[in-house]
Amino acid sequence: MKSELNDKFIANSPLFGGNSAYVEAYYEQYLKDPDSVEASWHDYFKSLNGDGAEDVAHGPIRDSFVDTQASAGQGARPRSSVSQRAAQKQAGVLRLINYYRVRGHQAADLDPLGLYQPPPVPDLDPAFHGLGEADMDTVFNTGSLFAKEDEMRLRDIIDVCKRVYTGTVATEYMYITDTREKRWIQRRLEASVDQPRIASEHKLEILRQLTAAEGIERYLHTKYVGQKRFSLEGADSMIPALDEMVRCAARSHVDEIVIGMAHRGRLNVLINILGKSPQELFAEFEGDYDLDELDMSGDVKYHLGFSTDIEIEDERVHLVLAFNPSHLEAVNPVVQGSVKARQDRRHDIDGDTILPVLIHGDSSFAGQGIVMETLQLSQAHGYSTGGTVHLIVNNQLGFTMQNPITAKQGEYSRTSQYCTDIAKMLEAPVFHVNGDDPEAVVFVTRLAMDYRETFGKDVIVDMVCYRRHGHNEADEPAVTQPMMYQKVKKMETTRKLYAGRLQSEGLIDGDEAEKLSAAYRDGLDAGKNISRTTLGLVGNEHTVDWARYSRDHWSHVVDTSVPVETLQRLSAKLHDLPDGFELHKRTQRIIDDRRKMAAGGLRVDWGFAEHMAYASLLDDGFNVRLSGQDSGRGTFFHRHAVLYNQKDGLEFTPLTQVGSDAVHFEVNDTLLSEAGVLGFEYGYATADPETLTIWEAQFGDFVNGAQVIIDQFISSGQAKWGRLCGLVMFLPHGYEGQGPEHSSARLERFLQLCAERHMLICVPSTPAQWFHLLRQQMVRNLRMPLVVLTPKSLLRHRQSTSTLEDMTSGHFQFIIDEPADIDDKAIERIVLCSGKVYYDLYQGREDRELNNVALVRIEQLYPFPADDYAAVLERYPNANEVVWCQEEPENQGAWYQIKHRVQVPLQDRHELLYATRPGAATTAVGYHKLHVRQQEAVVEAGLVGGEHLLDKGSVRDLSRGKKNATRKTKK
Repeated sequence: MKSELNDKFIANSPLFGGNSAYVEAYYEQYLKDPDSVEASWHDYFKSLNGDGAEDVAHGPIRDSFVDTQASAGQGARPRSSVSQRAAQKQAGVLRLINYYRVRGHQAADLDPLGLYQPPPVPDLDPAFHGLGEADMDTVFNTGSLFAKEDEMRLRDIIDVCKRVYTGTVATEYMYITDTREKRWIQRRLEASVDQPRIASEHKLEILRQLTAAEGIERYLHTKYVGQKRFSLEGADSMIPALDEMVRCAARSHVDEIVIGMAHRGRLNVLINILGKSPQELFAEFEGDYDLDELDMSGDVKYHLGFSTDIEIEDERVHLVLAFNPSHLEAVNPVVQGSVKARQDRRHDIDGDTILPVLIHGDSSFAGQGIVMETLQLSQAHGYSTGGTVHLIVNNQLGFTMQNPITAKQGEYSRTSQYCTDIAKMLEAPVFHVNGDDPEAVVFVTRLAMDYRETFGKDVIVDMVCYRRHGHNEADEPAVTQPMMYQKVKKMETTRKLYAGRLQSEGLIDGDEAEKLSAAYRDGLDAGKNISRTTLGLVGNEHTVDWARYSRDHWSHVVDTSVPVETLQRLSAKLHDLPDGFELHKRTQRIIDDRRKMAAGGLRVDWGFAEHMAYASLLDDGFNVRLSGQDSGRGTFFHRHAVLYNQKDGLEFTPLTQVGSDAVHFEVNDTLLSEAGVLGFEYGYATADPETLTIWEAQFGDFVNGAQVIIDQFISSGQAKWGRLCGLVMFLPHGYEGQGPEHSSARLERFLQLCAERHMLICVPSTPAQWFHLLRQQMVRNLRMPLVVLTPKSLLRHRQSTSTLEDMTSGHFQFIIDEPADIDDKAIERIVLCSGKVYYDLYQGREDRELNNVALVRIEQLYPFPADDYAAVLERYPNANEVVWCQEEPENQGAWYQIKHRVQVPLQDRHELLYATRPGAATTAVGYHKLHVRQQEAVVEAGLVGGEHLLDKGSVRDLSRGKKNATRKTKK
């Protein structure tokens, strides 16, 4: 009877039968995250395990369940040592499977060189889970393992786990919280373990790709000895990986693939993936240029981009390789922005039609902050591109610093174990793969592409490989990695290893691999690309004709006025709020005032003028995209492009109601990033000339964090690569006593970058000027970057306003002179200035009742409007003093970059002076009283300081309240 009760209890207890694995797994879940289990189970597990901080043997847990169940029945606690041991063994098997998923990657065969020996992983030892040799032929339930059988021998279960998780593919994904994603990855990895990863015919294609990858490198190595090319050798499997991406994309009907990468293997990709002509590449090596015909500065060959169409898998696919400087990962956000613009042109919300691919180096992926910024943008509003496929060429030493034998893991190039660990913040899966197993590389590439298509998220392929040569072909890597390069010299190439593998499988005969190599080499000799045939760009409906956007000259004045009826119609649409929409009282006053401005009953302020510029452009058929930190409301509570209902917090963006369905207005409050976001917006602007693309700094000086993007792309992209771009940058600027961090947008840095008429630097001083400037940027058939030093206090300055008529007529004025009704002959002193200081000078002139000083605003500092300036000088025949007055210190601002331009048309009678703050190491003082004193001194020096010509030492005394001064510069 006792035995019958015991058997009945065992059969029905939740500990045994089909529920034993569940209880075991639920307890494991509790140990990882106590708050993730149901409250009653949490309390019960806690009573067994104290505070839950430490794992305990699971036997007492089972015994406790047995006791609980028995106490609810009849008699004493029944026991069955055989059944308990079986449950313990089964639970151990399930734990072992789980640990292979979690930690199997640490025991994987990833290093082609075999120099890195993975440390033992105790969790992967069956003994750790109470399993021994005697259990190997015991049949266990496979639990959640996607195996071909629900029950298998332990040795077969372990074999499956090893082949899936510790072979030449190692996967990290168990940190993903979305169960659907985890189970998808598990199914794809585990269910296919007994199926061929690659079809036989595709294996031959992989061999052809490897032959091409090796062939171009060897050809260049022998033909152009010693020239830098940043060889792909050692990472040859990247070519079959990229080829697989293109094939997968074609099968999914992707229209375009935009690739961003640094130098390593770039020439190889251009030839073997994009199909660039070998003859064209050879000409670049030989420097065969007609210098008299060159119209730009150009760039080295391994920075150049390329675009073309190819036909593959019966689909036409447009391939783009983005231009990229030596700043490694700086291209990442640029590619994303370009992809976003292309998707927006197609109204592709989910990112189905355009695929971004980024190729990284291991150390740069781990070390460059812009990688993190770009990853953070990947799921942000206004920035998602439907997921990016990242391919890391992990040569295990970065530049020259990592030694896998003597260094601890990550000692020099990173802190964490893998270079990919930063991607875990996105919960992006990481597929590590041995680069000398090209079939495994192609397999995980296909898996990554399918993941991106299914979930619309970023995914990482970390191809662990090596570098056959140094950082470049002139480098000697054995100096810093002697042991690694002793091994490298003995290594067979990936192509040769794979050819031997196919030969052993009977797929090729003994000399077929060499025939493929010879054929590829013959093609290069003939200047033909036998790896990839391109279609050019003829017939691609999505290709933008940029020729029309270089027809105008910067000095071409275009009519940017808008009829009053149009402005009033647009204003009515902007200020027609949904029923029941309740604004904050401060915002309501602003909207009420704007209605009055449209009616002509109130002078126009900056916020109204800006909105009218956007609305009129939308009405004309252009798009508008504005991004920045707090750009929706406006840092200075001035814009209110996005309105908030005070009843329910819902948003309303009036500008989205303007224009036809074919146009769009978008404003994005971005994450706290400058380099990443500005790079994104630059990329966007290079791909869509019909969108007014604007990036706004919260304060102008914040642009410092994006200097690489400015130097390498915005200011020089046209000169280096012929890349047109109409990006607009709003940089709030003005000295208002806010200290060194919120005064200067570093105008001097932008002016220093100016040459060849490639960029516009403007400082509008009135709302109407801003209105016309923004419209000019799109109406004119010219696309070049526009840097606008925008106001802060002027946004609500009582004198910095315009009339409605200023917007319904006219255009942007390069220079604003005095009104026509002044006495020109009475002017003895011309004060040139830009921005806010004009209003301080104007007030100072009024206070001093000066009628012999003309205040002239230079609204465009570059390209400098020399003709307009010369006309100003001619207007005042009795003005012998010309003064440049600026708020910024002497060594900053415009003075040093503009004085030679101001000086050119001066006559012998003219004396050129300047009034500035004294030279300073920082942009502005931090004490408000000192700021006020300096500002007063600058104004005084500008207006009446001609008699106080001080030496340099006295100028420094200006900051301590000594004499007002101008500085004299002889012509």
